[in-house]
Amino acid sequence: MNELWAGEPVAAELVTEDFVGHWPGREVRGPNELQEVVGETQKMFADLKFVIEVEPFFDGDLLAARWIGTGAAKDGPKRFTGNDILRIANGRIAEYWTSTATG
Repeated sequence: MNELWAGEPVAAELVTEDFVGHWPGREVRGPNELQEVVGETQKMFADLKFVIEVEPFFDGDLLAARWIGTGAAKDGPKRFTGNDILRIANGRIAEYWTSTATG
């Protein structure tokens, strides 16, 4: 995932063809759309960085983690946090739920 959020075109390697991402107010389908969403986010923030706040933990085929993101928006520096749950299938991400908050 680090490579994906760093702008590398690796979504097709990381997620399944039938991937579904559940963002607040938006569903993302397939690796191409995921790569587009990441690109949109990168355009919103210069120097986008993520730090894991709570190390990932697993329960069956689910992985959960908490992170902190920082970046520079047009109106100044931003900090945001998120909680992610990922469903893994055959070593790739099949489904992804995210909840993000600013502050």
